[in-house]
Amino acid sequence: MNLLTFFDRSAVWYRPPRLLPLIRRTGAVQGASLSTLHIKLKKHIHRPMISANDPTLTSWVEVPEDSDFPIQNLPFGIFRTPQEAPRVGVAIGEYVLDLKALHVLGYIENLPFSQADFDTSSLNIIISHGKVATRELRNRISKLLRSDVPDLRDKEHHVKQALIPMASVEMLMPVEVGDYTDFYSSIEHATNVGKMFRDPENALLPNWKHIPVGYHGRASSIIVSGTPVHRPKGQMLPADAVAPVFGPCKLLDFELEMAFITYPGKPMGQSISTAEAENYIFGMVLFNDWSARDIQKWEYVPLGPFLGKSFASSISPWVVTLDALEPFKVSGPTQDPPVLPYLEFDGEKNYDISLEVGIAPEGADETVICKSNFKYMYWNLTQQLAHHSVNGCNIRGGDMMASGTISGADESAYGSMLELSWKGSRPVKLNNGEERKFINDGDTVKMRGYAQKGHLRIGFGEVSGKVLPAL
Repeated sequence: MNLLTFFDRSAVWYRPPRLLPLIRRTGAVQGASLSTLHIKLKKHIHRPMISANDPTLTSWVEVPEDSDFPIQNLPFGIFRTPQEAPRVGVAIGEYVLDLKALHVLGYIENLPFSQADFDTSSLNIIISHGKVATRELRNRISKLLRSDVPDLRDKEHHVKQALIPMASVEMLMPVEVGDYTDFYSSIEHATNVGKMFRDPENALLPNWKHIPVGYHGRASSIIVSGTPVHRPKGQMLPADAVAPVFGPCKLLDFELEMAFITYPGKPMGQSISTAEAENYIFGMVLFNDWSARDIQKWEYVPLGPFLGKSFASSISPWVVTLDALEPFKVSGPTQDPPVLPYLEFDGEKNYDISLEVGIAPEGADETVICKSNFKYMYWNLTQQLAHHSVNGCNIRGGDMMASGTISGADESAYGSMLELSWKGSRPVKLNNGEERKFINDGDTVKMRGYAQKGHLRIGFGEVSGKVLPAL
């Protein structure tokens, strides 16, 4: 069989017109096996662009220039209005597209979704259909919103039913989180914590560069952005004390993280490989892993975090699909020593997502205190999911897996107050003249994130939470 014919027929992501120069450039020779040529060419030839990701697309819906939600994003969420019950929506500019209304009006035909899939209070049912179906759904929505497609655009009475100003809706938890795992995957964060609490010369524990360390957290206390958080109470061991005391946490902190949400995985006993992992990840949200440092310090030996973490974690309401983030893949840090075979992966698996954290004291303007990036993570999503399932642990649709604190090498990129104030020894100055070692009652912590390449910006919106006094 002719080489071009083989690749044309057997691998839909290849682009035959580019093969001949690539064969010459990669040194493939006549008579080489097809499998050898496949390996040589795989590095150079990419899958075709997901149609909804086309950077040239524009929408008939007005989208502000700096919007997190252009037509190339189309994140999914759950919203309600004073007149309507919770339902599934998609963000476009400053509007929410009502997918239940779209289905009723006949715009989501010939896709494997029913009206009930959109007339619901979580995305779990949609997620249960799998990656192929949700990709087709996002592509269909993209087509309906394109400036050159009149199907919905020119039916004003349908537009009024389906397009709702974002300012008039209330955003709700996007998923019912069945299980929640928190990883510890930033080498900068792990090193900083090790320096503070262990041997500065041996900050990383012996296992850290061999496994994506994580623990099973509490799903019931994951809350949507805007939900206030009461200062937790618990046991703490004051400095120089020999016995613990009970009371409100004194060292309340945030952790800048991101989290991914899964599709249904394989049956119990089977593993998901790094090569398969992206097919089991629906999308991502911003994640604030609130932390009570003094409670955590006293309790975490020998079994790890408990009450110091389980009181609250806040997430952004819009789930940005992994498909939408495809253009922003980058290489991650070099992993040395080499990982075990089940953690090896091909290609670029980190994502260039700019992140920032701000603190707004009661009645005062916000001060941005941290600017970091998701690309700094040592362990990537595919490795986290592969490790999570390698023992046969079954993954369910709607499970949430958080990255761990995202810190960079520069002090301005530290993703927690523990690091920014270096355990309280270097107070952080705010714009109103106040200082913070940790988070005070009345403070609102805000996190934002977006990926950008040229004029194309794919954002996550914001996750915020105000700290209230302990009950």
